[in-house]
Amino acid sequence: MTFAGRWEIESQEGYDEFCKVVGIPADVIEKGRDYKAVTEVTQNGDEFTWTQVYPTIKVTNKFTIGKESEMESLGGKKFKATVNLEGGKMTVNFPNYTQTNEISGGKLIETCKAGSVVLRKVSKKI
Repeated sequence: MTFAGRWEIESQEGYDEFCKVVGIPADVIEKGRDYKAVTEVTQNGDEFTWTQVYPTIKVTNKFTIGKESEMESLGGKKFKATVNLEGGKMTVNFPNYTQTNEISGGKLIETCKAGSVVLRKVSKKI
């Protein structure tokens, strides 16, 4: 299974509520609400470069599956985390939420959970 490629958001559910819960400023939420964010992924075995491009933010994280890496959240917070891959699902714990990524039906599905609040993004390959 490969995550590699360029992916553009087709749909998202729970965007506003999730962004508020994780502390993203209202003006940034507004700019990003209908923006078709692009995720660029390069993969070499277990090594990944994962870049997300939004209107006011571009975040790139480089990591190796199963090894602790220096990461950055969309809010600009730096932290250390280990990305795991099990059953085709990639999971990482950010400081105030958990993100799971998977490929399903040729789409990149990103599910972010902060407590009971869920953001689900579906992206198509471009």
